[in-house]
Amino acid sequence: MYTREWGSGARYAVLVHGVMSDSRNWRTVGPALAERGYHVIAVDLRGHGHSPRAAEYTAELFAQDVVDTVQVRPELVMGHSLGGLTVSLAIERLQPERAIYVDPAFSGPALTWWQRMLAPAFLRSLTRASAVRIAKKNPRWDPADVAIEVETFKAFDPAVIPVLITPGSLRAPEAMHVPSLVVLADNSQLVKPELAERLRAAGFEVRVVAGSGHTIARDDFDGFMRALDGWI
Repeated sequence: MYTREWGSGARYAVLVHGVMSDSRNWRTVGPALAERGYHVIAVDLRGHGHSPRAAEYTAELFAQDVVDTVQVRPELVMGHSLGGLTVSLAIERLQPERAIYVDPAFSGPALTWWQRMLAPAFLRSLTRASAVRIAKKNPRWDPADVAIEVETFKAFDPAVIPVLITPGSLRAPEAMHVPSLVVLADNSQLVKPELAERLRAAGFEVRVVAGSGHTIARDDFDGFMRALDGWI
């Protein structure tokens, strides 16, 4: 897999982006961690960014790719959305000291069979979104993030989409294998209150960034970094 790196510290942090995105999603978080002494490695998952497209996509294959790419034992691993699911499946092999799940894809909205039929077309339409449409939908984003979103949508392989909508593909971990923080968007659509409580009961710390959308660091970078206090 393609990787993007920041910093040269003795501690390693691994960052895993969400669906339709790539390592550039971490353009502010990566340097911020580097300033805190980390050597940051951000991956492009298969079918995303500069990584090649593949014949098959599953959450388990995404996780194996990360394990195969990261040749060190990281102090910190962080995954956003689909990247959070990927990290949860790779965590026992990566064996980091800490894990942070950012609005992770631990569940999805319940879809009727008809909605599942329509979902691929809807998601494909997102990949053709213009900068104007993206900026209108995300008024708090920096223009640089809008431009990156346009480029990452173009690079995305739509064949990944079934991973998102196939029943059973999105699932929360049953146990916490390393000390873990879950940072949620306000009114998260992927981790509803009942699931958040189950994660707390399993030992996860759960924090919410008030007023933020799914891509928390782009909506409110300062709020996102405050949510990481004590974990980085």
